[in-house]
Amino acid sequence: MLTTPLIPDDELLQRYLQLFTGAVNDVLRGRGLVDQTLPHDIRPLRDEMKLAGFAFTVAGEKDRGGVNDMPERAAMLESIRPGAVCVWETGRDDESAQWGEVMTMAARRQGCRGAVIDGGVRDTDRVLAQDFPVFSRYRSSSGMLGRFRITGWQNAISIGGVVIEPGDLLFGDIDGVIVVPAELAVPVLLEAERIKHDEVGIKQLIEDGSTPRDVVDRGGYF
Repeated sequence: MLTTPLIPDDELLQRYLQLFTGAVNDVLRGRGLVDQTLPHDIRPLRDEMKLAGFAFTVAGEKDRGGVNDMPERAAMLESIRPGAVCVWETGRDDESAQWGEVMTMAARRQGCRGAVIDGGVRDTDRVLAQDFPVFSRYRSSSGMLGRFRITGWQNAISIGGVVIEPGDLLFGDIDGVIVVPAELAVPVLLEAERIKHDEVGIKQLIEDGSTPRDVVDRGGYF
């Protein structure tokens, strides 16, 4: 019986960063998981940004009641562990920036590897200056205080119908963010690496003049 090899977390994440989301998506589709991609409007602040890390989930909601949730924010940030990607469910908030310069500084200090926000970011130039990958829906100068509050963290969340459990692997690049269930992180990596390797041969067939039908007949794909 074949066993799944153990790969240290740092190596696992670095190897994901050498892939592309299309390959990972194809592997998940082959396993019957066709709804693992976060909404298309969640995009990187820069096209070249990539992230890979284990989901540290945060949930929140609009709140105009004047609640000061700074203690909750501090406790949340102090709970982040190395290798995490901070991922926020916001109830599709369209007003507040849930992420900014100081949040980035604090999260990086905890070993966070990036953020995925189903909402907004502010201090964009100062976030970019920290070379920290952030994926979000929009930019806004409006902070959370008086507009939005955190309701919990490290519980299962749902973004665009995709359920994200703490510890799931998030991988993002120019084509968006995909969620890999924690128990599949290693086998999906290995299969996606094979796809990447195989594509080298497929591209060579095309460059050498093979027709699309020839490529398919020889095990290739488009």
